[in-house]
Amino acid sequence: MNNTMSRSSRAVAFLSSLAMVAVLSLPIWRIELSAPQYPEGLVLKIYGDRIGGDVDVVNGLNHYVGMHTLHTRDFVEFVVLPYIIGGFAALGLLVTLIGSRKIFYAWIGLFLLIAFTSMIDFYRWEYNYGHNLDPSAPIQVPGMAYQPPLIGYKQLLNFGAYSIPDTGGWIFAAVGVVLVGFVVLDWRKRHRVRPQPVGIVVPMLMSMIISLSSCQSGPQPVRYGQDVCDFCKMAFTERHFGGEVCTKKGKVYKFDDVHCLVQSLKAGEPARADISGIWLVDYNGGPWLDAGAAFLLYSGTYHTPMNGNIAAFADAAARDVQLNISKGQTITWKELYP
Repeated sequence: MNNTMSRSSRAVAFLSSLAMVAVLSLPIWRIELSAPQYPEGLVLKIYGDRIGGDVDVVNGLNHYVGMHTLHTRDFVEFVVLPYIIGGFAALGLLVTLIGSRKIFYAWIGLFLLIAFTSMIDFYRWEYNYGHNLDPSAPIQVPGMAYQPPLIGYKQLLNFGAYSIPDTGGWIFAAVGVVLVGFVVLDWRKRHRVRPQPVGIVVPMLMSMIISLSSCQSGPQPVRYGQDVCDFCKMAFTERHFGGEVCTKKGKVYKFDDVHCLVQSLKAGEPARADISGIWLVDYNGGPWLDAGAAFLLYSGTYHTPMNGNIAAFADAAARDVQLNISKGQTITWKELYP
């Protein structure tokens, strides 16, 4: 079997190596923090050799909850990672010159090993960062940990933390998609597997990467007696009413009344363009209901927390049973939030 790299594989190796060189000077990851007292947000940018962004501000906040301060000098990763990335890029250029398909595949395997190991190390760092707290910190919440999400959104007290690849990280991910996609296509060609349109393999892999950026989440369980409504700030006590709004970044807004949910949406919190899903509590205790597909009923007999007096049902039959009991009136989601 021919072990010589094709021109296209040489081109892929060469361009991937150049892309990895670019990663050395670009931020690879970012963690965005938002809170009412910081409406403009705070950002931590993680490069291959340092931490950038609002490091001093974040360190000042960390002091209050006992988290360790962040300093580039404390991480051995910032010493070795530039050599790993640079070495991988140099090997790619060498692979291009040697032209061996086996070495090319081994080089791609090395890339996957680096990517996998890096994510494990990043998770380990986040875990230690969020769990190893100073027992003498001014603010202590029993059982609370402050580990940022590996990817996606997580609420940490009054701060929302959003973790996502930055420019360098997306280049790194794109290189991985191209390399893996090329291997799949090359293998199919060499083994004479019936060809599939290129648009199936590589875009499929790319969509997996892109889906991580949105990290869309569904509705989250309500902790009655603990959670508070994001609009009226009242604690959740009534289990038959309310809803949640999920954003494309994975943040979940909780509301104890459909009235609160609608008023918050009309106020632009969150903005319509940022919404990935709107869910309502099923009056009869079933699973969460998609707001657009739910059957709604208004009745003054419900006495919901903020007097919105709207209940949601999974189907028309369930709604009509309550309609006969409460003597209310049917309503659609479009009427509430056009």
